[in-house]
Amino acid sequence: MTTQNPVDVNVDAMIEDLRTLVEIESPSRDTDALAASAKAVADLLDRRLGGQAVLVESEAGPHVHWSGGGAPRVLVLGHHDTVFPHGTLARRPFTVTDGHATGPGVFDMLGGLVQAVHGLAALDDLSGVEVLVTADEEVGSHSSRALIEERALACGAVLVFEGAADGGGLKTGRKGCGTFRVSITGRASHAGLEPAAGINALVEAAHQVLGIAALGRPEVGTTVTPTVAAAGTLDNVVPAGATVVVDVRVESQGEKERIESAFAALAPHLDGALIAVEGGIGRPPMPESASAELFAVARELLPDIEGVSVGGGSDGNFTAALGVPTLDGLGAVGGGAHADHEYLVVDAMPERARLVTGLVNAIRDARDGRQA
Repeated sequence: MTTQNPVDVNVDAMIEDLRTLVEIESPSRDTDALAASAKAVADLLDRRLGGQAVLVESEAGPHVHWSGGGAPRVLVLGHHDTVFPHGTLARRPFTVTDGHATGPGVFDMLGGLVQAVHGLAALDDLSGVEVLVTADEEVGSHSSRALIEERALACGAVLVFEGAADGGGLKTGRKGCGTFRVSITGRASHAGLEPAAGINALVEAAHQVLGIAALGRPEVGTTVTPTVAAAGTLDNVVPAGATVVVDVRVESQGEKERIESAFAALAPHLDGALIAVEGGIGRPPMPESASAELFAVARELLPDIEGVSVGGGSDGNFTAALGVPTLDGLGAVGGGAHADHEYLVVDAMPERARLVTGLVNAIRDARDGRQA
């Protein structure tokens, strides 16, 4: 498959830029590491696109913002934090073998950033283009969400460079996702001498887990999965405390509201036990309707490309929830996100870079036509 009006992109240059980013480890919440990573991303933008990227400081680390000037018309969105701790690079160095690039973050999502930048560099005119690369996507985007939403509303169209779906498909829909933490307070007592004098937080947690798991409605795309539990201190003490962590994914706003209401209404089964709930569905669902307009443009450029809805969330959830047309999964073709076998398909990089070029041109032309 080839895009219309193909442009030249240099695979070797993309690989070297990818190597530079991967070899600066950037685990989420490590602000010193993220400061170094942000400088490298800013340097890449300045070298390839001209102008000067701005570092936007935050408690999570620096976000990177670049503008081509003029009235904003399209936002290229990504992140430079990764899930991999320091030391991963020593164990899994950046390597290109048999057409695959490997190393921490190549697929999620440093490869997508590089492809986006090289696709933009092929444009003769970068007016109206903005690039925002955040530092905290992997941990919820708490410090970047307001900036993401501000720039998305200003630009009016968003291209998200998270890794592609299986087989290279674009991500046209995403579930809303969030985490709940259920804390249970009971009362300790001697498990042998006075078990009845205690309030067993572990037993209460068992009741809660079964009830929480039953909230799922997979037939409408809602999954409710208890993932982490902890209780107790010693084997002869009735547990006075317990916690249960729950992962939730939903496809609709109605299900988001139902699940959040259900967690808020959790009540104890044991007399005297107390329940406290923290968290929520922080990323709203991204319906396929949000991507329909931009996906149609992508299909004109690559007629065989597929679009799929996925369970994972991204910053595209936020922009889609604002009603801003959003297309996701434009990044690297590969797989193994968050895993040791993470990889990027090198031969797919030129086509994905050219797709950026074509999409940005088409979006600007369409918006200019509407404004004329």
